Amino acid sequence: MLSVAYFVSHPIQYQAPLLRLVAADPEIDLKVFFYSDFSLKAHQDEGFGRLIAWDVPLTEGYDYYFLNCWGSKQWQSWLQQPIATDILKQLEQGKFDVVWVHGWSWLCSIQAVLAANKLGIPVLLRGESNGISEPTNPLKKIAKRVFLNWLFEKIAGFLYIGTLNYQFYRNYGVEEKRLFRVPYAVDNEYFQKQVMLGLPHRQELRKSLNLDPARPIILYAAKLIDVKRPQDLLAAYRLLSADGVQEPEPYLLFVGDGILRPTLEAEAKETGWQSIRFLGFQNQSQMPAMYDLCDVFVLPSGFEPWGLAINEVMNAGKAVVVSDQVGCASDLVKDGQNGQIYPVGDITALAEAIRWAIANSISAGEISLKKIQNWSYQQDLQGLKQALNYLQVRVG
Repeated sequence: MLSVAYFVSHPIQYQAPLLRLVAADPEIDLKVFFYSDFSLKAHQDEGFGRLIAWDVPLTEGYDYYFLNCWGSKQWQSWLQQPIATDILKQLEQGKFDVVWVHGWSWLCSIQAVLAANKLGIPVLLRGESNGISEPTNPLKKIAKRVFLNWLFEKIAGFLYIGTLNYQFYRNYGVEEKRLFRVPYAVDNEYFQKQVMLGLPHRQELRKSLNLDPARPIILYAAKLIDVKRPQDLLAAYRLLSADGVQEPEPYLLFVGDGILRPTLEAEAKETGWQSIRFLGFQNQSQMPAMYDLCDVFVLPSGFEPWGLAINEVMNAGKAVVVSDQVGCASDLVKDGQNGQIYPVGDITALAEAIRWAIANSISAGEISLKKIQNWSYQQDLQGLKQALNYLQVRVG
């Protein structure tokens, strides 16, 4: 059995089921080290602009420890981050075979890499970078390359989450043999089960929201903030009107909260249409019912390292429309099959993509559901074990 220390910022709703799966494997002895516990309590989320308290278990089913840190316990800037005082001590005491680190934007993650290097423990790295939004400033470009070259020299193996992430590492000179596929996934089984359980209540939910069962539904589920570009979706929706005055046939539902909500609501009110709804923040356990309700899901982000909401809604068997700045697009969205990819900010193209998705929602949804089966936690575990085997051969 290999002893693995996993370092990550805080308990994350998307990661908890994967950590339980890894911990249950008889070949892996996993211990998770967190830098902060802020996600376990009601906390102010700046993006949503409100208090958030997750309603799914985040720390059950695996061994974990909160590091002793001083400084801010939430990522706000490089100057306001926690710095751990006991990483080296924990690694020495635990006699770990491998250190696995998630990302490099937290100073504690860099500390973990350096401590592992000092103790001669090989490091695995998994991050979200995709190369879509690289610095344009020459000095920032150079600084990023210098930093990543320095960091990547200290990493034994890289766990890539998708095609763009793989290409990102290759562009920074990481050899093929050090790359292992550990796709960015969600708990497919959970979402599919919750959708099935919610099916008998679909019409009841539609009725409670005063939605005509004969009309299709376009769903947006994300923070209502600039980088997510919800205003683009509202503008594209207006183009779905036959004459600019008549209400479009589909409904448009916004799930989520954020600084842009008052502006969006005011713009929606200007149309005079009753077809645009703002449902506010919905917790994790409520999302499967929201996904089941829609015919088309739209993620118009200006920058999105991955976009796990696409994984989630594909488990509900839905058509998806994403901008070309969404990291998962090249892996999960196939133009003209289960959805459409459009150039970010192109409102006309977005409207056309939505029209296509509505017209082909049934067949596209079937392809989405079939496609997401091959993007699972089971594949993550398999990829992780391949990386661990590589390290054993390399070290042995």
